[in-house]
Amino acid sequence: MRLIMFDMDGTLIDSGYAITNTINYVRENLGFEKLEKNYILEKVNDPSINSAEFFYGTKEFTKQQTKLFEEYYNEHCLSDLVVYDGISKLIDDLKGDFTLAVATNANSAYAYKMLNHVGLAKYFSTILGYDSVKNPKPHPEMVYKILDKHNIEKQNAQLIGDSHKDIMAATKAGVDSVLVNWGFSNHEKDAIETVLELENRIKAKFS
Repeated sequence: MRLIMFDMDGTLIDSGYAITNTINYVRENLGFEKLEKNYILEKVNDPSINSAEFFYGTKEFTKQQTKLFEEYYNEHCLSDLVVYDGISKLIDDLKGDFTLAVATNANSAYAYKMLNHVGLAKYFSTILGYDSVKNPKPHPEMVYKILDKHNIEKQNAQLIGDSHKDIMAATKAGVDSVLVNWGFSNHEKDAIETVLELENRIKAKFS
């Protein structure tokens, strides 16, 4: 059995507007100014910062912040949602040969709702979000959990993501990974630019 795990936001789907608008909604409710979209998305993916502190000025996310975020996101997460060009075809091509899973730092229920909305949810055996683990990415717990669930050896798995958090999680778990450059970060090295390149990397790994 062979497994491919995908990050969701910035890898499968462009949910940049929903994420940006939600963070700005919480910030405005807390009395902060709005931030620019590309700046927010770059910082969301930065493993070296504490997101709660960076966006909202607290050491950890508070109940109020989480409530504001989830209320707004739940209402707006399906608007402006786009599947990246070529991804639907890639998933369709892979489904016969691989077990497919999603490992996302989004909430599992929202992830399912969003992937279902764009017609992709049915292809994934597992959609695992941050609420299903104690430690989200860059910690490897999510990767281990998916491997265990499907009883797949780490050498028979690969993780695809647009963030260094994804790559770090895979590396710590001893799993091969591919960094893509069509998402929320602009990587200057070691990232691939097209879905065709991604398909070739997957084939090369499992040939």
